[in-house]
Amino acid sequence: MSFEKLGLIKPLLSAISELGYEHPTTIQKRAIPLVLAKSDIFATAQTGTGKTAAFGLPILQRLRKTDARADRAVKAVILSPTRELSIQIFEDLDNFAKYMKVECAVLVGGKDIISQQKVLKKGVDIIIATPGRFLEHVERGLDIKSIEVLVLDEADRMLDMGFTKDIRKIHPLLPKRHQTLLFSATYSDKVRRLSKLVLKSPAFIETSKKNSTVDTINQVAYLVDTDRKAELLAYLIGSRNYPQVLVFTRTKVSANELFVELQKDGLKCGLIHGDISQAKRLKTLKEFKEMKVRVLVATDIASRGLDIEELPYVINYELPSVPEDYVHRVGRTGRAGRNGEAISLIDIYEKFDIKEIEVVIGQKIPQETVDGFEPDPTIRRKDQDEIKLKAEHKKPDKKKVRQYNKNTTGMLTKRTAKKRKTTKRDPK
Repeated sequence: MSFEKLGLIKPLLSAISELGYEHPTTIQKRAIPLVLAKSDIFATAQTGTGKTAAFGLPILQRLRKTDARADRAVKAVILSPTRELSIQIFEDLDNFAKYMKVECAVLVGGKDIISQQKVLKKGVDIIIATPGRFLEHVERGLDIKSIEVLVLDEADRMLDMGFTKDIRKIHPLLPKRHQTLLFSATYSDKVRRLSKLVLKSPAFIETSKKNSTVDTINQVAYLVDTDRKAELLAYLIGSRNYPQVLVFTRTKVSANELFVELQKDGLKCGLIHGDISQAKRLKTLKEFKEMKVRVLVATDIASRGLDIEELPYVINYELPSVPEDYVHRVGRTGRAGRNGEAISLIDIYEKFDIKEIEVVIGQKIPQETVDGFEPDPTIRRKDQDEIKLKAEHKKPDKKKVRQYNKNTTGMLTKRTAKKRKTTKRDPK
């Protein structure tokens, strides 16, 4: 099937052709006709399947038919959980609308709200926003009586991040006759409850199994002691010549510490988490996409909204607190039918966490060891607590920051090589 057969108009067809879109994905085939028909939708689709185009293209077409330029009232609102994802959606819609006279605005925290109000006063057709900032504009007098479409993108993530109250406040304020499109990567009880609140006789679209990961992702878990995780990570990236790696930690503290450790190993790294300014985060993401930064260390704030073409590797330095977040993390690779690899480094405690993740995704994740990094069988859980405590109080020595790994080969540091030799155990 072609995009033309889906009923899209020429301006959109021209724009997506220039962007390299040849054939619609499954979610696009099923969602676009329903959006054009003004049906409510409850869609579960994995990241990287083309969800933005699935709702963005038909919304743009509907605004074209109603002559959005002549009537600059807000006609559509797209809510997403993070600033990064909102900006990504805005950029995508801007590209899709290249040959159309449709105005979009992005409203996110971290930006001056007065400047955003000035943009809104000029007149916009589509607003892309985080729930909290959108509600703030509504409370400041934003006119939403002409809204025809509400999109809840990554709805499960919005609920996990605590936006339930904001969404419950926003929904009753919208015109009674409006279309709601709910997209979620996972199918949880929270999402089902929300769907009953905001959707009216929705069409249900399921393009993947509940909470599953895509088949194009090769998943593996490496067993390793806690205090050797950073060492193993540097070794994997270096010895296997990983060109671009997204590494997830569970906390901001862990992200900061790992960032320092990898820099000591000579790896060019970027860092994003909630304590880093939006401007700095966007700059770092841009550098990572352009491969000026080889390794991006991030907390789960980055597991949604990152659209990086052909990202080959995602590594879970620490498993997520919520098993469902594993799906979002690894969904950064293996996108649009491309192959990807998801690696998890698990210690003695996470051997139990990985089982919960396997239940959620409905499949086994192979567990292996790397030569020279086998877990010490004599270490008990009590010993592991002491190791963690010591690691938390260990301060990095800035004088020992080394400049290895400048090239794509020979990434194994002297420190790592030395440790691997000394950790050989007596087979007896």
